[in-house]
Parts: sequence; structure tokens; C-alpha cells
Amino acid sequence: MIRYRLDVADPHAHQFSVTVTIAAPAADQVLSLPAWIPGSYLVREFARHVSHLQARQGERIVVLVQRDKASWVAHCQGRGALVVSYRVHAFDNSVRTAYLDAERGFFNGTSVFLRVHGREREPQRLAIGRLPRGWQIATALPGEGAQFEARDYDELVDHPVELGRFWRGAFKARGVAHEFIVAGALPGLDGERLLADSQRICEAQIAFWHGRKKPPFARYVFLLNAVEDSYGGLEHRACTALIARRRDLPRQGSPGMSDGYATLLGLISHEYFHTWNVKRLKPREFEHVDYARENYTELLWFFEGFTSYYDDLLLRRCGLIDEARYLRLVAKSLNNVLGTPGRAVQSVAQASFDAWVKYYRPDENTVNATVSYYTKGSLVALALDLTLRAEGRGSLDDVMRGLWARSGGGPIDEADIAAVLADVAGRSCASELAAWVHGTDELPLGPLLERFGVAWSEEPATLAQRLGARIGEAAGALELKAVMRGGAAEQAGLAAGDELLALDGWRVRRLDDLAALGALERALPLLAVRDQRVLSLTLPAARASGAVTLVADARSDAATRARRNGWLLGAG
Repeated sequence: MIRYRLDVADPHAHQFSVTVTIAAPAADQVLSLPAWIPGSYLVREFARHVSHLQARQGERIVVLVQRDKASWVAHCQGRGALVVSYRVHAFDNSVRTAYLDAERGFFNGTSVFLRVHGREREPQRLAIGRLPRGWQIATALPGEGAQFEARDYDELVDHPVELGRFWRGAFKARGVAHEFIVAGALPGLDGERLLADSQRICEAQIAFWHGRKKPPFARYVFLLNAVEDSYGGLEHRACTALIARRRDLPRQGSPGMSDGYATLLGLISHEYFHTWNVKRLKPREFEHVDYARENYTELLWFFEGFTSYYDDLLLRRCGLIDEARYLRLVAKSLNNVLGTPGRAVQSVAQASFDAWVKYYRPDENTVNATVSYYTKGSLVALALDLTLRAEGRGSLDDVMRGLWARSGGGPIDEADIAAVLADVAGRSCASELAAWVHGTDELPLGPLLERFGVAWSEEPATLAQRLGARIGEAAGALELKAVMRGGAAEQAGLAAGDELLALDGWRVRRLDDLAALGALERALPLLAVRDQRVLSLTLPAARASGAVTLVADARSDAATRARRNGWLLGAG
């Protein structure tokens, strides 16, 4: 058994102390720290936060030779236990790494636990040592008190740990214990509502996958870090780490459904759905993870995109949001993709493969070069679901459950997806996959939604849409954040980082100034600043499409309403 001990060494210096004890080490024992964390596809170089690394066998100092950016070799003598100790700097207040101050601690195992090469499949024991007075421990890792045990290294690092003083609540979903931890909440948190709403989500998803059977875990834990302004989550096999704005949490005496709280429930739904779709049903390439390098797959459009489709849809099905709000959320995804010129450049399969260098490293040209496998992937799921339902042979729900049955809740590849789609549709769906997943064709969502009684309309284009740019207003200045391919701003010669100075001889400080001066109604002289140089340009006249709105068509007949309800409520 490999034994780890983690102590809070210095909260003010944001330092964890870690010790790993290896019985009977190899003569040249290799240890390494992962370079990335599964679920977040970017090499993050966690070893850069390691310091004070040293090793002993009994009283003898063992030489540690660093062989690359994140691995070391311990030259051992005999079979006596090797004890390796080190410090980890923890000051990333996100769901991906580790954080420590005087108020709170949090860590993912990939950020703090050295992997003992050749011993990864052995049981791994964790002891949480010194903690500030009054701090608690929360994790889904099996154990009691401050002692925990994992079957192997993969399980150890797939269970984040929350430390500190926090709110704690519990509920059962289909007889399975669920715990909810909230750190950093303001006074007045409506914890009972948060638990009740989360319970509805969990029960709906367990039923989606298993009917009346129990899920493939004995206990589940939500770890939510409430902060001033951040949002995100990271899935794990029996828990999830979440971060959200404090003001989006439900408050006592505020019974309505705010947009912020609906967004939080969507995040909870998304990460919980991952318990099946990516943590168990997973890309075949992820069956055996390599922690030292990128792990490529073309299937994130399915595992992230289809999860993004079901997260809000299941909120509708369990009654937490109404039809109108759900259609607004679908329209938001549509507008996100339609406002991305990169959708005509890169397929969602390519975007999945390139996640390591593009999705997590956005720049001023990202909008022109790639498309989100989350948002377009969710629209591919919508298009497939409506196509299957319109043809009367089944639904995407049947496909998801069919894939679970086919794989035994394990690894799959695109051939499996295609085969189950064909089984449900009664025909090959190769043409749809080629066009929508591996191609850059527009998705036929307008006609499909119309068959389900959803009316598609366009709002008048905003000035920014007509300009073809993303603009920031700050300190009385207009700065271009991104310039869309083929838009009026690009035609004028503008670039990201330029400041708009004057239009038709008038100083401009706000978007309203551009509108008042008739920008884009006709060609006008424009002054811009780039790197302290004043540029004399001409802003052309331009037209553009506006945002899409989706509403249930009140004129729908009974059969169309029944189809829409079958889709939105999960029948048929």
C-alpha cells in the first residue's frame, strides 16, 4: 500500500505539506506529478508548484534526480521504506488545482500527490494531518475521520477534498446518499431549497439512465465554492467540484427562479450527468489515462456537447424551469454558435481533438478559427434528437441508454455511437454525422424545431453584430476585443486591441455614440488608435443577422403540441 499524508503547513503562505511513504521501493524508483487533470484538457504543469522535495530511507538521505519537468528518480538501497516529502503552493481558487488560505483549503489529487511508478494499481491510503482549529473535511473518498483509502492511484486523484468551515446538507436520491457542501456562502443561504432542487435533478437523471434501478455509486458529494465572480465545474466519478457566484445561490425569502440560480442548477445538472457520460461511458482513448501528456480524442462533441444538451433539458423535465425559459436557453446556444465564424472553419470533431491547444487557450482570433464542442455539440444532439423523434423511431434518450447497455457503462468510440444511432433510427445516420460532426454544414434546426411547434424568428441586429466585432467599454474608451471574419470592422482594417477614437469627425466613447452618428448606415471616416498611432480608415455600411428567438407557437395543433411535450417532458 502507498501511503500519503497531507498537512496544512502554512495557510498564509498557501503551503500544503505532503509525505508519501513507499514500502519496498524499486532500486531506481520513479515518481511524477500529473501534468493535467482529467476533464480539463490543458497541460497545466502542476509540478511547477512543488518545492522542498527530499527523500529518505530510514536515516539515510536518498538522492532524487530530476529527469524531466515533472518526474524524479530516487536511487534507493535495499527494500526499506522510501519516504518522500515536499511542499505544494496552493493558490488557484478554481475547481482544477489546489487552494489554501486561512479560511479554506481545497485540492485535487493530481495537483498534490506524486504518482509512484509501477505501483499505481495498488491501494493508496490518505491521511489528512494538521488542520486549523474548527476545520472539517469533505470528500467522496471512502474512509472515516481523517483516514481515507482508494483502490488505486486513479481513484485517489479522482476525489477532490474540501477543507474548512462550510455549510453541509444531505439528501437521498433513489435511496442513495448525497451530500452537498457549500463554502463561502453569504448569510441567508436557502440550503433546504438547494437540497430539494438538487434532489429533483439527481432523481431525474438516475431515472433517465436506470429507470427504477440504483446508480453505479454508493454515495455522491457536491463541493461548491461560492465566490464573488466565477463559474465552472469539474466532474469526478462520485462527486463534482463546483464554483459559482454567491449571489446566484438561493436565498431565504426569495422563492423565484432568478437567471443566476437557473444557471447554477444547469451547472449542477451538467456535472452530475457526467457521472455517466464521460466518467463511465467514456472515449476509448481515455480507458487508460496518461497523466504526463495530452490524451487526444475527437469525441468531446459527444461527451461534453451531449451533456450540455441534457443539462438544461433535464431541468425542464423535472419541472425546475418552464418551457419558455428552456427555449430561451436553446436560443442562447444557437446565437453563440451563429455568432462564431469559426463554425465554417472547423468541425466539432476537429475542435474536440484541438481542445488542448485551442479551447483552453482562447485569443482574439479564436472566434474565427474554431467552434465550441460544448455549444455546437449540444446543437448536434438537439438536431439528432428532433430528427429521430420526427421520424417516429425513437429518441436520443434511447441512444444514450443503448450506448450504456452496449458498453456496459464503459469505453466507446464513434463506431459505437453510429451503430446505436442506426439501431434506434432504423437506418444509417452516417450522412448526418458526416455533415454535422465532421463537416461544417449549418444544422437544419429551423425546420426541425418548426415540426415541434417552436417558432424561430430574428431580432434586429445590434450595432456590434453589424460591426462584426466584440467591443469593450471602459474609462470612456471603446476597445475592440475581437474582430469577426468578413465583418465591417475587418473590411475597414480594424484589429483586436484597436481603440475607436472618432467617427465622421466626432469623438466616440460609447457604443451609443456610434449609433447616434449613423455608423454602418453609410460609409463614414473613422479614426482609430493602434500602438499610439492614429489610423485614418473608412467604416463601410453593413447589414447583419440579429439574434434568434425561440418560442412555443401558440397556433400549433394538438399533434404538434404532443410531439413538443414528448421531447421536452421525456415521453415517447
